Amino acid sequence: MHDLLRDYCAILNLVLKCIERDSIKTMFNPSYKLTNKILSDLTSIAEAKVIIEKAKILPTQELRLRRQALIRMTQSSIAIEGNILNLEQVEALFKGQKIDAPARYIYEAKNYLKTIKYIEKIVEEKKVITESIILKIHHLVTDKTLPKEKCGKYRTQKVYVVKRALGAPDKVIYTAPDALKVSELIKDLIDWIQNSKQQDIHPILVAGTAHRQFASIHPFVDGNGRVARALSTLILYQRDYNFRKLFALEDYYNKDRQKYYQAISIGPIYHQKDFTKWLEYFIEGFKFEIETVRTKIFSLAALKNNKTSGEQIYLSLRQVQILDFINISGKIIIKDAVDILDCSKRTAQLELQKLKKLKIIEQKGKGPATAYILK
Repeated sequence: MHDLLRDYCAILNLVLKCIERDSIKTMFNPSYKLTNKILSDLTSIAEAKVIIEKAKILPTQELRLRRQALIRMTQSSIAIEGNILNLEQVEALFKGQKIDAPARYIYEAKNYLKTIKYIEKIVEEKKVITESIILKIHHLVTDKTLPKEKCGKYRTQKVYVVKRALGAPDKVIYTAPDALKVSELIKDLIDWIQNSKQQDIHPILVAGTAHRQFASIHPFVDGNGRVARALSTLILYQRDYNFRKLFALEDYYNKDRQKYYQAISIGPIYHQKDFTKWLEYFIEGFKFEIETVRTKIFSLAALKNNKTSGEQIYLSLRQVQILDFINISGKIIIKDAVDILDCSKRTAQLELQKLKKLKIIEQKGKGPATAYILK
């Protein structure tokens, strides 16, 4: 109840901050209205957030849901750009298996999986978003699908969005900013993202705004959509809106790509500064995906409540931190556990033993060489 009250207060504070923001001078200063729809959807998300964060489910179930979310996130994000790999094929690549598909499609899937891992590492290390991080994300997204000199490098030529129709000449509907302005525009966006925290702008509004503005800048010759979606996820993860990493917002976009394209407005509307319509769409999609997660969590928690076993059947915060570290690094040693948990060696060993007893991790080696990996 306290958490829910806190989120309600945050939404009220959001309204006040929205009124104040126009008095703050920044190079990038997006305009939007906090419509009834936006406020209603944010309230629904806040309610779901409390339920999802408090729900107690089996650790094996949580890991399975996380893996499914990562695979859905990857498959949908690359599918939006025309990649034809299905969920089963992406899952096979996640497991390190070989599939029969064009090399470009395989690279795109593997690249996005690596990108999300990199994002999780950025969050784990508590790094702020910088221009070099954005360039690194682009390099990961386009590795082996673009020439090396274009991976992680801003475009140097003009970029146009063209509408094509049978029997009609191509029509340019949007011209991206001049290549010479790209670096400056990205820096302005990064400054706004950082300042938004001080201004207490709601994380979902920040993520949505960054997504659209990045797409409008179109800083690269290819991969802009994937980087924009990855940047949005990074912001949400950084600002405690990861919902246990069980959601895949890209899935919502991929269900109706035309609606996504219309909402993000690849066309003349990009020159307008009002983000209201886009944010309504973005937050509506977030609400839809989070309510889907809540339904899954609620069902699993209900099954758990029917059990009579007295064993621990959910993960503590410390255990989640340990598993996150293993998920990113592949393994963990005692020293790593002490560092990330900020605790004594004995406490770290106890947490590792609990996870080992739950058969979530297994021990490799002995003595100083002891390490733990996911089972």
